[in-house]
Amino acid sequence: MTLRMAFVSPLYLAGGGDPAWVTVPLHRACGWSHGHDPLQPRVLLSSPDQKVLLRLEPKADGPWWTIQHARTADQPAWYASFGARTPVEIIAGFTDALTDLTADRADDWDPQEPLLNAGWSPAYGHHRLASPDRTARVEADWTSGSWWVDTALRDFRSPQWQAHFSEHTPPHLITAFTAALADPRPVPRTADPSSLPTHDPDLITLSHREVPATQAAAALKDRIRSLAARRSGPPASTSPPQRPQAERHRLR
Repeated sequence: MTLRMAFVSPLYLAGGGDPAWVTVPLHRACGWSHGHDPLQPRVLLSSPDQKVLLRLEPKADGPWWTIQHARTADQPAWYASFGARTPVEIIAGFTDALTDLTADRADDWDPQEPLLNAGWSPAYGHHRLASPDRTARVEADWTSGSWWVDTALRDFRSPQWQAHFSEHTPPHLITAFTAALADPRPVPRTADPSSLPTHDPDLITLSHREVPATQAAAALKDRIRSLAARRSGPPASTSPPQRPQAERHRLR
């Protein structure tokens, strides 16, 4: 049996994708527990230490995804939110970093760096970066420390999706998000044309091909195994991960 799949780039215009790409690994590989109410169309997942809650809940207005981290002895509370059509691969970049116990959690990570390395540029005034096609932008509020992400097809009057990171969100997590946001690799989607925000060839690169159903299912299983091995296996190196050596740029 084969499935007809669409492969789309850039990622931020690929549509939401399957939420299981985020929720299933959190539960099966990272030990997050879930609450279930059969009368409510929502997913609740809590981290093993009960300090983080992920809520996925369809809403007519407002974000579908929220991640709330409780206050700890050394860190104030923070939250992140993502709109319904935020690609799950980008959200997974954030949650994968959140659950990585070996991650470098220093405060000097620069979320703009992956975007600048991918050709994003200052636009729309100070403190903002825009994608090369001008359909996505990332804005930092240097006063409050919060971050905003918008994607829209035209003039940002009708956003496709939005993301928000509150004050005190760890910079390494926002950087993981922006690194996923800038990933140039095409991602698979169902061949249903309504799942994509646009088919404009000037904005997206789209191809179709038949994929064995077993291959499509194996991708999620491989992801679960990889994240589970990260928890149970010894670290590959005792040295911290190397950061890009590109010159730092901040929009002041």
